[in-house]
Amino acid sequence: MSKQTHSFQAEVAQLLHLVTHSLYSNPDIFLRELVSNASDACDKLRFEALNNAALYEDAPELQVRVAFDKAARTITITDNGIGMSAQEAIDHLGTIAKSGTRDFVSKLSGDQKSDAQLIGQFGVGFYSGFIVADRIVVESRRAGLPAAEGVRWSSGGSGDFEVEAIERAERGTSVILHLREDKTEYLNHWKLKTIIERYSDHISLPIRMQAEAWDAEKSEYVTKPEWETVNSANALWSRPKKDVSDEQYTEFYKTLSHDSEAPLAWSHNRVEGSTEYTQLLYIPAHAPHDLWNRDRKAGIKLYVKRVFIMDEAESLMPAYLRWVKGVVDSADLPLNVSRELLQESRDVRAIREGNTRRVLAMLDELSKDGEKYATFYAAFGAVLKEGLGEDFANRDKIAKLLRFASTTQTDTTALADYKARMKDGQKAIYYLTAETLAAARNSPQLELFRQKGIEVLLMADRVDEWALSFLTEFEGTPLQSVAKGAVDLGDLQDEAERKAAEEAAEGFKPVLEKLRESLKDKAKDVRVSSRLVDSPACLVVADGDYSLQLARLLKQAGQQAPEVKPILEINAGHPLVKRLEGSAHFDDLAQVLFDQALLAEGGLPEDPAAYVRRVNGLLTQA
Repeated sequence: MSKQTHSFQAEVAQLLHLVTHSLYSNPDIFLRELVSNASDACDKLRFEALNNAALYEDAPELQVRVAFDKAARTITITDNGIGMSAQEAIDHLGTIAKSGTRDFVSKLSGDQKSDAQLIGQFGVGFYSGFIVADRIVVESRRAGLPAAEGVRWSSGGSGDFEVEAIERAERGTSVILHLREDKTEYLNHWKLKTIIERYSDHISLPIRMQAEAWDAEKSEYVTKPEWETVNSANALWSRPKKDVSDEQYTEFYKTLSHDSEAPLAWSHNRVEGSTEYTQLLYIPAHAPHDLWNRDRKAGIKLYVKRVFIMDEAESLMPAYLRWVKGVVDSADLPLNVSRELLQESRDVRAIREGNTRRVLAMLDELSKDGEKYATFYAAFGAVLKEGLGEDFANRDKIAKLLRFASTTQTDTTALADYKARMKDGQKAIYYLTAETLAAARNSPQLELFRQKGIEVLLMADRVDEWALSFLTEFEGTPLQSVAKGAVDLGDLQDEAERKAAEEAAEGFKPVLEKLRESLKDKAKDVRVSSRLVDSPACLVVADGDYSLQLARLLKQAGQQAPEVKPILEINAGHPLVKRLEGSAHFDDLAQVLFDQALLAEGGLPEDPAAYVRRVNGLLTQA
């Protein structure tokens, strides 16, 4: 293949512009990313060689080598892993993580700190080399291809790159960084070794550099021909916990997740019994960009007897914990474990259940630190709620971890704390779901509860309505939506109030009948409310019916939702409702009352223009 010039994908060009303008606040990151890529290439070879040992090509020892040349002003990171063919070099080095390209660019904001977190998440760590280099050359040959099918890729980080065929005897990849004039401090053995020890010590492959010795005659360090291993070269998770520092756990997480922030918590355990495995699990401090994409591959790294098997073992963690990062190293699974086997294996089920228990226990412990738990919950609380419908075995544990806004608390509150504050005689935990917290706080359905000083939990996550359908009680106390069914406060409502409500309903019967007739196409029923104090009307649904909000969410998601007819409750003592009796504009008033109640709970009138005409007409007559 003669030398060919290709243009970068447009998004890569944008990325390179950001990178070359110091995207990373810490330029040392480039070495971490490139060594991590080299390690991944070796893992991939090891995995492919399970079915084709010939790929080792008489060189079974996998390693990464880091070298520098002061005269040429280059740093070279070489691995003897899977390597790339010419087409793979074009595909992988000319485009950004194909599935997430548009998402990636949409997230770029120009803010160095937030943009830096995205680099590794989108598989674009290679481009971090341009932080220190004004030109990068990649020479590679895929394992199994003849020496004549090597490839050289090179770019100055502008709009294009060149690809040409080369002769390469060794399989694997060499990344050669031609350093900028202001980055020559990296042409230093001690500097590079220190960065590797800090960021890549956990990598289970040997990372080697040429040894240096002091030359007394020259009064300087000189490079020796021997290569020395500069990392521990044993998997961090395989070491005893007492031998791993907090800093090492944190740096391992950053390499594993390509996250620039430290995790909130981690747990490292060796599990023994019928299924033996080691787990090292992390709770991140912030959500990934595609948290709500349930189709994306997510999961933790799976190793079997320290052999890398797959990056995102979805079967080892339930979907509602898809944000957990970490590693599982199993002693029991077969090395040729397939995705089909993963789904069916008894051992995999045991590992998934063990991982789930461990994460929930970590969250329970984390919840004792209010500030850290608030950070976690802001990022992942809504996803955690999915577990109410997906993980019946752990529903009670999940419920204890949930936090909600409340009508009486400035901070979010747990269900257990709500229970502890319940009034004497209160028989249910009351809650209200709405489109937004503001809509929930201002809902007319809360008026009686406020008057009585009864706390109501406020829920505005899209998942709440669905999730709460699986949580009917908490520690023996039923959960009751204030927007469903008739309000029965039991002992919290005195006899005089009940009697007054019954008398109002009796005296208002003729008006109710006319309202039912006028609103028969919109309302399932019309009745006098016992929950309204200041507002003229509100909408509720019957027990067991879909809420109006859930019906709207299903329609927005393109799903089939049954037609929900709400119940209109009216406040018989309100001046606007009193005007209904004998009004010449009864139907217009009735329609306006219904539409206003719909607006108050976050909906829109079926015919907004007709609503405006009616309101204008009534105002003119007034």
